[in-house]
Amino acid sequence: MSRTGLYCLVFISGGAVLALEILGTRILGPFYGVSIFLWSALISVTLLALSAGYALGGRWADSGPRTTRLYSLLAGAGAWVLVIQWLKRPVLLLTEPLGLRPAVLVAAFILFVPPLLLLGMVSPYAVRLRATHLEEVGRSAGDLYAVSTVGSVAAALLTGFILIPNVGVRRLTSAIGIVLLLTAVGGLVASRANSRGGKVAVFSLIAAALGILGLFGGERAEGRLVAVEQSPYAEIRVVDFEESRYLLIDGGVHTIADPTTFQSHFPYTAVLELGDHLLEKPGDLLLIGLGGGSVARNFSEKGWRVEAVEIDPVVISLALRFFGLDDFDGALIEAEGRAFLQRVDKSYDLIIMDAFGSSSIPFHLVTAEAFELIASRLAPKGVFALNLESDGWEGEIPTSLAKTLKRVFSHVTVLPAHRQPEDLGNLILMASRQPLQLRRPLQRHLARLYDHYRIFAWDNRFFPEGDGGQILTDDLNPVDVWSERINLLARRDLHEYFGDSGLNW
Repeated sequence: MSRTGLYCLVFISGGAVLALEILGTRILGPFYGVSIFLWSALISVTLLALSAGYALGGRWADSGPRTTRLYSLLAGAGAWVLVIQWLKRPVLLLTEPLGLRPAVLVAAFILFVPPLLLLGMVSPYAVRLRATHLEEVGRSAGDLYAVSTVGSVAAALLTGFILIPNVGVRRLTSAIGIVLLLTAVGGLVASRANSRGGKVAVFSLIAAALGILGLFGGERAEGRLVAVEQSPYAEIRVVDFEESRYLLIDGGVHTIADPTTFQSHFPYTAVLELGDHLLEKPGDLLLIGLGGGSVARNFSEKGWRVEAVEIDPVVISLALRFFGLDDFDGALIEAEGRAFLQRVDKSYDLIIMDAFGSSSIPFHLVTAEAFELIASRLAPKGVFALNLESDGWEGEIPTSLAKTLKRVFSHVTVLPAHRQPEDLGNLILMASRQPLQLRRPLQRHLARLYDHYRIFAWDNRFFPEGDGGQILTDDLNPVDVWSERINLLARRDLHEYFGDSGLNW
């Protein structure tokens, strides 16, 4: 086998490893959420599979270094990659009862260890084929592992920056399997393999042909599944289910609205509107986190000058197309929330942070440093409101967030958007330098659901006291770990609600 051919082979193999590791977050994320636990599981499984592959590959090469075997490794890995999309659903349903951490670890192991192990065997086997003399072993090994690593770097950049947002997860996964299979076929043909190699080539061609057919299948946005798009940040779905329209980001619900009027069905959006009653008149509002745009639209209709900051361009696009935001009278800004706050030179009467999902909380948005930055952008009598999903009114996360807010603001109160203090639901934390008092009375029309939510939240507001919780800082902030239970409870409820429809993942 020529040196150039060997280098091309290990380049492709190294690229496939990193591409699969990154794709794992999009394959498993819609079911479990993209959290620190998912990333840890995928990295651990990848390193474990590669370690085993290096050890097995070296031993297999010593027992008989033949190019046919090397191409068989690629063919086996490619075939497994092609069936991942069909294995995913039964594996995820099988592992769900284990709990979040064991489930993501076991699912990642089942789906990704086989191809990664085979790909890990490629480099040591290639070293054995390349090094014909003892004095060449070090240089050959160094060159081949360098080429493999360069392939990994190239694949990581291409996969994350270009391919996932523009090609999609299903097609990209299938394309990786096809490339591995066709590389095996090309190598076997070029090396004029024996009958065993011919059988591998035939198998690879058949599998590649099936994979190519699968490229033109994929998910279609038909019926109740309105849209599925991959962004640089997440998989995003728009789903119509039981007379409501949902915006799902990595499988978690971020917006629930009427599909015709686009009126929000989320109680917390009504509670957030208490911010309008805490100020004497509408003014300038900065909304961090757009979702489907329910909050932005509600405040705009009340006369507020709204600037909505959203990091994900696909979220903005889907909100405009499917949630009636095309007639929104305000500014939509594509930017990361904290970075926008750092560069904007303006004071706001109300700042709302609605950028959290069930799977994780962006830790950099809930630290003392972040809250100090927010306070610097508030008018003297301004109000800051933060929406949070919590497993109870007084859990570890809301207690610590309130304690951190009190380092910056003189007045902090918590408004529950769900009835039972021990249940999973939303809490609205409000903070200000001034006492939080209603400037305009609430309408007490209990028959109107939105008024009912606001009245309940205001009548049951409480003021965090005591020594519970911890101050969250840029240096020490464990909210990723604390949100595990919330993610687990929310995912179980969602999977039960959507049932066998498969609309949410």
